[in-house]
Amino acid sequence: QVQLQESGPGLVKPSQTLSLTCTVSGDSITTDLSFWSWIRQPPGKALEWMGFIAYSGATYFTPSLKSRSSISRDTARNQFTLRLSSVTLEDTAVYYCARDDPTGGMDYWGQGTQVTVSS
Repeated sequence: QVQLQESGPGLVKPSQTLSLTCTVSGDSITTDLSFWSWIRQPPGKALEWMGFIAYSGATYFTPSLKSRSSISRDTARNQFTLRLSSVTLEDTAVYYCARDDPTGGMDYWGQGTQVTVSS
């Protein structure tokens, strides 16, 4: 069974960089044609897909976050890490990592982690 677990600080100050790691078990982040995403949900708002890292290591981001976002990976630990720079109060959200379903959407999700941006 595929499991994903987010980890990282729950509180980040404005203008700092948010860093979250997703640890995967039950599958490899280098499995052919696999894609691994970050999604967030601000309070009272809809889910927002942020970006993915592909099995090849290639990354892609939603245009509105592209300039502030990066995703890296540690294949030995089967982890991938989101970094979001210059955070503001609007980046407060529950952050999820997930595996993309080849037929659309996401088929496995982490439980989510709350990140609050506050001074």
